[in-house]
Order: sequence, then structure tokens, then C-alpha cells
Amino acid sequence: MKKMLVVVDMQKDFVDGSLGSKQAQLIVPAAAEKIRSFDGNIFVTYDTHDENYLQSAEGKKLPVPHCIRGTDGWKLDSSIEKALSEKDYVSVEKLTFGSVELPEIIRKAADGEDFSVELIGLCTDICVVSNALILKANFPETEISVCSSCCAGVTPQLHEAALATMKSCQINIE
Repeated sequence: MKKMLVVVDMQKDFVDGSLGSKQAQLIVPAAAEKIRSFDGNIFVTYDTHDENYLQSAEGKKLPVPHCIRGTDGWKLDSSIEKALSEKDYVSVEKLTFGSVELPEIIRKAADGEDFSVELIGLCTDICVVSNALILKANFPETEISVCSSCCAGVTPQLHEAALATMKSCQINIE
């Protein structure tokens, strides 16, 4: 069985940049170790916005410019980047919370074999839950899991609420 790891939005702006948090900073070592020790296919999502972010639907509801393509905040956290430097991985730019392309990219990587998917990253209550639910909808018979110690939410309470939501949708919480 193939194993897939999805590293969600471990970008500087979400760790210690414009939308960073202490909780996000605290999970970086565990996430980096998960990547280093993972034996399988790795997919790394990048929240990606353009200079006109504040005019977008998201920007009007969250008026904090972040993850603008090509900026320092769009890049991966340095510890995550270092952990990935010794791995082959597929980068997936996404323009919103969940990637609609990710299921097809994973399907191609599986090449007809059974597989499982594990997710880690930021933010549990926005992009991790969105991608987990998209993957579960596309692969209802596949084991989808989220490593809770390698994720952080906007707040600890929202992190826990997202984990509960995913568990209710038959996503394994580890």
C-alpha cells in the first residue's frame, strides 16, 4: 500500500509571519520530524495569493495580506524546507482553502494501487480541514488521517473543533 503525506501550508506567513501564532511555531519541530521520517509520496500545498488579494472575496473577509506569491511569507518555514530538502515532493499551489487539484494529483501518484493519506500543517480549522474533507469526499474508502500534534489552528479551541469535525466525517485523528 502506498503512503501519501500532505503538508498543508507550512509557510512563513502562517508560522511566524502576518498570520503566524505561537501554536503554529510550536508544531514546526514535530512536523519537520514527521517529514524526515516519512516513507512515501509527499505533497506540499502552498496558499497562494496575488497582489490584488485585498480585492478578492477572501481578502474582503480576512483583510490581512499573506502568502503573496514570490514574497518571503509565501515561502516554506525554514525548518520545513530543510526537512523537505532530502525528499522528493510535489508542490501544489492553491488559490483557496482546499485544493480541488490535489485529489487528482494523488490519484495519479497512486497509479492504481491502494493508498492511505496523512495530513499535517496549518491551519487545522481552515486549510487542513478543507483539504481533508475534499480528500475524504474523493476517496471515501481510503484511510485518511490527520496528525493532531503536527497541526495548529487559529486558536487552540478552533483546532479542537476542526479535529472533532474531521473525526465526525470518519477521518482518523492521531
